[in-house]
Amino acid sequence: MCGILGIVLNDQRKNAAPELLEGAMFLQHRGQDAAGIVTCGTRGRFYQCKGNGMARDVFTQSRMANLMGNMGITHLRYPTAGSSAGSEAQPFYVNSPYGITLSHNGNLVNSIELRRQLDEEVHRHINTDSDSELLINIFAAELDKFNKSRVNNRDVFAAVAATMNNIRGAYACIAMLAGYGIIGFRDPNGIRPLLFGERTNKDGTKDYMLASESVVLKAHGFDNFRDVKPGEAVIIPKDVSGVNKPEAEQVVEPKLFAPDIFEYVYFARPDSVMDGVSVYRSRIDMGIKLAAKITKELKELDIDVVIPVPDTARTSAFQCAVSLNIDFREGFVKNRYIGRTFIMPDQQERRSSVRRKLNAMESEFKGRNVLLVDDSIVRGTTSKEIVAMAREAGAKKVYFASCAPPIRFNHIYGIDLADTKALVGFNRDEDEIARVIGADKVIYQDLQDLIDCCKSETIRNFEVGVFTGDYVTGVEDNYLQELEKIRAQNQRLKDRRDRGFSIDTCIDASDMVDVKAEVDISIYNRGDYQ
Repeated sequence: MCGILGIVLNDQRKNAAPELLEGAMFLQHRGQDAAGIVTCGTRGRFYQCKGNGMARDVFTQSRMANLMGNMGITHLRYPTAGSSAGSEAQPFYVNSPYGITLSHNGNLVNSIELRRQLDEEVHRHINTDSDSELLINIFAAELDKFNKSRVNNRDVFAAVAATMNNIRGAYACIAMLAGYGIIGFRDPNGIRPLLFGERTNKDGTKDYMLASESVVLKAHGFDNFRDVKPGEAVIIPKDVSGVNKPEAEQVVEPKLFAPDIFEYVYFARPDSVMDGVSVYRSRIDMGIKLAAKITKELKELDIDVVIPVPDTARTSAFQCAVSLNIDFREGFVKNRYIGRTFIMPDQQERRSSVRRKLNAMESEFKGRNVLLVDDSIVRGTTSKEIVAMAREAGAKKVYFASCAPPIRFNHIYGIDLADTKALVGFNRDEDEIARVIGADKVIYQDLQDLIDCCKSETIRNFEVGVFTGDYVTGVEDNYLQELEKIRAQNQRLKDRRDRGFSIDTCIDASDMVDVKAEVDISIYNRGDYQ
């Protein structure tokens, strides 16, 4: 789950970097681990700035001044099981053929096969653990097959089609071909979101944008926009004046249209519209459905106040309180400078981070039976701390409601929740989960109710593998085993480093994946200047 953005300005004298930076701010919620921008000038030269950290820290004023060109792409990284090293910051770049840079949101589940193919058959070196580097090299290899000094739209569409037929998983991608233009494409199941829009300038010319969420397009005046269809590719040429207009093509047959339902539950901004569904309205409906479930579960509705767990659950919690005719109160004050807790690397860090992130107001808890509403319960670490904070603030009873069903399985399409066995919902029923997190009762949204909250005339199915174990791309046992192996090795290395061992002594002969240093030698030009 990352944020991606691409823009082509009609006026080739203007630089796209300022709008790319502003767009990154609108997408910061989708990834706080690393940020990157690559722009392209009129002569086809790439200018890039990327590194670990928030967009505001990576893109300083002096660095932005060096990003030239009327087109560019942005990436905001949310880390998964691989390394968070600086070399994995996107966009990725390959110089052959033509010069390509790419931003990818999602996760490929056949990465083991792709890595072998690139090594043994295509002879391309892969330097990181990122599946996004695999993806850009597969695309580059397909373009290379044309053996031309210059390619055209037919060639690019064919290369995208061949790439999509070779990879499997979730992906929304924005690529930039040096001196040519920007290409956007989306996986055949439409698991990850991608939108395409145009903006009419005062002189009648048009600019074009690709983005993860509609809120970016609206904020920048791209009022005419649509979702990129599953299996569709869009090409925006570098010079969009005159007859050079964007072109779209259905490059592969769409499969079962199944967006990731977690976008609506948690990740997307409430003011976004994705695949025609308002995220805000879907969360209101989640509150209504959740209230009905609570009424059914609690024979005696002895709740004095409904309190949201900031921030994503606020909309659903408010509507839940209205439906239950119970007071709604903001019982937790959030420190907005602390990132998401479930991506913290270990349990102790998550526990301390929750305390830094939230503070309970005693006046809203003392002597009351409270209903806490959160968007989901993952490991249970955060929920346990929140329940403890409510009790410390004087709550008599603490009920905990989740807008999502129990998460019992791994997420394999770009959201690094946890190993399956680390999920609090794994092999536990609701009563056992309540005991683990210390609540008097835990109430979960029913899966069908959640689906009903998000579906529309065009979307009837969703990717819900985290709840059911049935993934839209099929059985992925090999991928899950490799994922757990990487996570286990990373944890062993961290434990050994914490005990004072050097990187050399951290290597175990039983480890079947590469050892990763915490700091790498970066081959990108972020620079040390301020």
